[in-house]
Amino acid sequence: MAVVFKNPSLWQRLTPWFRGFDGPLAFAVFLLACIGLLTMYSSGYDQGTRFEDHGRNMLLAGTILFVVAQIPPQRLMSLALPLYVAGVTLLIAVAIFGVTKKGARRWLNVGVTIQPSEILKIAVPLTLAWWFQKREGQLRPLDFAVAAALLALPIALIVRQPDLGTAILVLSAGLSIIFFAGLSWKWILPPLLLGVLGVALVVGFEPQLCAEGVRWPVLHDYQQQRICTLLDPTRDPLGKGFHIIQGMIAIGSGGFWGKGFMQGTQTHLEFIPERTTDFIFAAFSEEFGLFGNLLLIAVFGFLILRGLTIALEAPTLFSRLLAGSITLIFFTYAFVNMGMVSGILPVVGVPLPFISYGGTAMATLGMGLGILMSIAKSKRLVQS
Repeated sequence: MAVVFKNPSLWQRLTPWFRGFDGPLAFAVFLLACIGLLTMYSSGYDQGTRFEDHGRNMLLAGTILFVVAQIPPQRLMSLALPLYVAGVTLLIAVAIFGVTKKGARRWLNVGVTIQPSEILKIAVPLTLAWWFQKREGQLRPLDFAVAAALLALPIALIVRQPDLGTAILVLSAGLSIIFFAGLSWKWILPPLLLGVLGVALVVGFEPQLCAEGVRWPVLHDYQQQRICTLLDPTRDPLGKGFHIIQGMIAIGSGGFWGKGFMQGTQTHLEFIPERTTDFIFAAFSEEFGLFGNLLLIAVFGFLILRGLTIALEAPTLFSRLLAGSITLIFFTYAFVNMGMVSGILPVVGVPLPFISYGGTAMATLGMGLGILMSIAKSKRLVQS
C-alpha cells in the first residue's frame, strides 16, 4: 500500500529518483572515485588544476550516471540506432575535416572540440543488443554477419584515425555482445588460434621481425614499434622504451606497502611520463605498493562481478546483452591499462577508470554506469 504525504519534504520528493539504485555497484564506484581523487592529488598537485578538474569531471560523470539511470531500458533501445548513425556520421566527418594532433586525426571542432569515437563505446553495444533483441528466437548465421558488419564499420574508421586504444575498447564491447548472443565456438576458435599463432611467431622471431628497416604489413610504424618495444624495451631505453621501463621501476620500487602518500620519488621527480593519465597506475603502485594494487584490483573485480550479476538477472535479452557488454568494457579498461603499465601489453591510449585524468572518458564511464543502474532498476520494478 502506497503512502501519500500531504506536504512531502524535500527528501521525500527526491527519494523516488534514487529508489532502485544498485547499492553494491554504487559503493564500488564510490571507492574507485575516492582512490582516484587521492591518487590524482598526489600525482597531479604540481600540474596546475589537474586535481580540481578531475573532481569536476567526476561530478559530471555522476550527473550523467544519475540522468541516464532514469531512462528505462526500453527507451534506451529506441535510442540505439539513432546514436549509432550519429556516431558513425561524426567519425566520417572526422576523417574529412577533423582536427589533427600529434599525427592523429581524432577530434572534431563543433564550437568545442569533441572526440566522436567515444560515442561508439556506448553506441556499438546498444545497437548490437538492439539487433539481437530484434532477432530473438530466430537467430541465423546471417544475423551474426550483420552484427559483425555493424561492428566493423566504426572499427575501421577509428583505426584509420589512428586510435588503437579506442578501437580495442569498441571491438571488445562488440565482440562480447556477439559472444553472449550465442555465437558458435566453431567460429570463435579459428581466429583465436590464429591470434595465438601470430603472437608465438612474433615472440619467436622477434630479432628478425624487429630489425631496423623491417616493415610489417597492415600496422602503422608506430604500432609496430610499440610491439617491438614491449618485447624488448631496452632496445631504446631513453626513447620508445622509456615509458615501459619507468613504469616497471615505479611499480617494483613500491614494494609491498608502498613508499607512502606523496612520497613517490619516480612520480614527483617526473620520471614517470603521463603520470596523471595513461601511466597513473605506476604512480599509484609506487606510493601504495602491492597491497594497494591488490585492493584496487579487488574493487574493480567487485564492480565487474556486480555488473555481471545485474546482466544475469536482467529481464530481457537486450538488457542482459547490454549489461554484460558494458561490464566487460570496464574489465577491458582496467586490464589493458594495468597490463601496458606493467609491461605485459603494448602501450595504447587506454585510461584507468575513475583514476586517470580525462573528461571525455569519464563522461563515457558515467553513461555506462547509468545504463547498468537503469537495468538494475528495471529488474526490481519487474520483480515488484
